[in-house]
Amino acid sequence: MRSSPHRLRTARALLGAVLTALATLAALVAAVPPAQADTLICEQYGSTVIQGRYVVQNNRWGTSAQQCVTATDSGFRLTQADGSVPTNGAPKSYPSVFNGCHYTNCSPGTNLPAQVSGISSAPSSISYGFVSGAVFNASYDIWLDPTPRTDGVNRTEIMIWFNRVGPIQPIGSQVGSANVGGRGWEVWTGSNGSNDVISFVAPSALSSWSFDVMDFVDQAVARGLAQSNWYLTSIQAGFEPWQNGAGLAVNSFSSTVNTGGGGPTNPQGGCEVAYEPTVWQGGFTANVTVRNTGSTAVDGWQLGFTLPSSQRITGSWNANLSGASGAVVASPVAHNGQIAAGGSQNFGFQGTYSGSFAEPSAFTLNGSACTVA
Repeated sequence: MRSSPHRLRTARALLGAVLTALATLAALVAAVPPAQADTLICEQYGSTVIQGRYVVQNNRWGTSAQQCVTATDSGFRLTQADGSVPTNGAPKSYPSVFNGCHYTNCSPGTNLPAQVSGISSAPSSISYGFVSGAVFNASYDIWLDPTPRTDGVNRTEIMIWFNRVGPIQPIGSQVGSANVGGRGWEVWTGSNGSNDVISFVAPSALSSWSFDVMDFVDQAVARGLAQSNWYLTSIQAGFEPWQNGAGLAVNSFSSTVNTGGGGPTNPQGGCEVAYEPTVWQGGFTANVTVRNTGSTAVDGWQLGFTLPSSQRITGSWNANLSGASGAVVASPVAHNGQIAAGGSQNFGFQGTYSGSFAEPSAFTLNGSACTVA
């Protein structure tokens, strides 16, 4: 029995539809990257690439005891962490994942190092997994240097302590508190002998957060620990273990650096600050005038200064203040973000004090030292 032309056309049409569907399915499968098998790293400074854009590193430098990390599709976990070191010294290691360059090891496709003044934003997100029975901090590191170096030790390290467990503390001493990225932090500063360190310590454990890295970079600039013509060289997230630590994990990490301007600018030619207090027993107000003595405008100004130890700010006007005591950073409100060449901006605050009253002795405008009128 012979098939009719109509049946043949119908069969061909069905076969064509099936072949088209199979081709579409094959294209979709090809477009989805295969899952990356977990990679075990036990070499002292061993590393591997994840997501095609970040580097996971073992980075064991403070002990000869074995340490291994397992790199996953989205982060890593510390699978072996033998030995311990004294809690009043340096940690055992810094297993981490990073965007940028670390001792000539640069992540694929990174645009770091990048000059701070040319970075408009640097959004990042992090999710940690913690364990019991270990002494550690969950540390997010931001590295800055006067040169676009890809090797060696950078000049300034910004540390964000998302969690700390055990009798450990940041390098240096606490110099005050600050509100950064909408959260309150203890602020510590010091030096480890190789570089300056500014640490922002969460008052309680923070397991995940999305934020802009530049909020912390701006704090370092305002406090005189970096300048806007310096370079951001790497962004890293991991752990510093002192004792044990197996099971600690970075569940996920993302980091993007958007360049093209938008950062604070330095005063080209200098700045001058007039600090005018009105004092009574136990209290005071301070009227502060920031003058740009240079020939170009200053955008996104941030004035850094340190209050004497007995003073505490209770209120302010015409500026946002990062802390109430110790190291303080004043930044503009909506209407006064620029200081024109030869111009000035004014703000003030009220506070309390005990003992004898004293004025701050030094001021920095976007990282540049100002004269005091």
